[in-house]
Amino acid sequence: MDLHKAIRAIHSSVVTIIGNNQNNIIAKDNNENEVIIDWTQVNAWTNPDQYKIDREEAYPSIQEQLDMQYWDKINGTNNWQDAINAVKNKYPKENS
Repeated sequence: MDLHKAIRAIHSSVVTIIGNNQNNIIAKDNNENEVIIDWTQVNAWTNPDQYKIDREEAYPSIQEQLDMQYWDKINGTNNWQDAINAVKNKYPKENS
């Protein structure tokens, strides 16, 4: 989990974050006042863009996709569309 992103999502007043783990992070607002972090909420937070990250890792490379499209055209198959649909079905937007 990206703690900095989670903290900013939970605490809208935070503008500066120093540190990289729960034991040493200090968050401050515009006036340099320390913001008390609600770690229960931060730790429970899920990235609404996680499906995008998951899809990006799961999609075949662009080169592979272009090759699939070429051979689909030659062979009258739907391998590219099937591969893309499999990733979209595995990581739907609704789960974000």
